[in-house]
Amino acid sequence: MAQSDVILPTERLHELPAVRTITLVDLRDALTKGLDDFWAMPTHVIFLSLIYPVVGVALASATLAYDVLPLLFPLAAGFALIGPFAAIGLYELSRRRELGLDTSWKHAFDIIHSPSIWSIAALGFLLLVIFAIWLAVANAIYVANFGSEAPTTPATFARNVLTTSAGQRLILIGNAVGFLFAVVAFALSVVSFPLLLDRHTGVAVAIITSIRAVLANPLPMAAWALFVAGALVLGSLPFLIGLALVMPVLGHSTWHLYRKVVEPDTSPRPEFQRRPKGRRYGADLPVSLFVPSKPDGTP
Repeated sequence: MAQSDVILPTERLHELPAVRTITLVDLRDALTKGLDDFWAMPTHVIFLSLIYPVVGVALASATLAYDVLPLLFPLAAGFALIGPFAAIGLYELSRRRELGLDTSWKHAFDIIHSPSIWSIAALGFLLLVIFAIWLAVANAIYVANFGSEAPTTPATFARNVLTTSAGQRLILIGNAVGFLFAVVAFALSVVSFPLLLDRHTGVAVAIITSIRAVLANPLPMAAWALFVAGALVLGSLPFLIGLALVMPVLGHSTWHLYRKVVEPDTSPRPEFQRRPKGRRYGADLPVSLFVPSKPDGTP
């Protein structure tokens, strides 16, 4: 039977997805497979990942232009909090390659046809909220140490942070608080998005499964988190340009990490098919813009 080019449909969930125990060897294997995906689809993933350095440069420019220089580092560091959501298209490309389907870059956007799209969007919104809270907290930490007046130049800002006791407190407290935000975001999302893409489980089940995966594998997951953090730091130099290479490798590797951590669901599920687009006619405007048409073109 020919394999259909679909994303899995809504399914009834009777129990939580089973979580496996993995080792550091599994992390290396996931990374190897992620690199293999990257080399197999370099044009596609680089095209998709250019959005990250572009956004990074835009953030840096906006920060410098609007005299909110103290938020430049929190913006760059917090950008990693929403990385799992931003990499959803890369997970889809790895999923398709795993199934032997076409991996053209346009299929990275097939997630919009998934019945899990609203769950994916909700979880992405949660990460955005965490990102916004982190920025607010980081700004409050800066104000508590230096007051509300913004530095006049980047050199002044660097000197204040690196050579004063207030700057040392800012670095210590800011990194400690940022670490807590990173741990929370990592636990919530390390396998959540791949799970939602693979099955229609709902946000709560995806988050619970992700947290269970972390608790069941504390050492491997801590090692993975440190590796991701280190790779993102290297990719952020300069102005996040390196993320054009780092992000696709991490995205593909995360999909394979999910495959190792969560037991596959072998139960049969009905397939989700896109609705065929019917023909539209000018005489049907403006109703045809809001009412979906049938394949024969009738509303």
